[in-house]
Amino acid sequence: MTEQNGQRERNIALRKYWRSNLAIVSFLLSIWFVVSYGFGILLVDQLDHIRIAGFKLGFWFAQQGAIYVFVVLIFIYIGFMNRLDKKYDVHEE
Repeated sequence: MTEQNGQRERNIALRKYWRSNLAIVSFLLSIWFVVSYGFGILLVDQLDHIRIAGFKLGFWFAQQGAIYVFVVLIFIYIGFMNRLDKKYDVHEE
């Protein structure tokens, strides 16, 4: 009976882990969507009034910014997942 309870608790913990993982992924992808689609396409005319190093900000987001943000979000995801892995004891040694 104790083994079944332990397995049940482990399954519940893994479901919580997976739900937390999906929440993190959803949050980070929504940021990337806002940056790439919102700033690079929808708000490009408003952002083009701002210049950085001679380039229009809207153009910069469409051409480079979304890629840079995506790379930064990858490292943020790594940090979130390392903490989540340790919390649910699924981390690698």
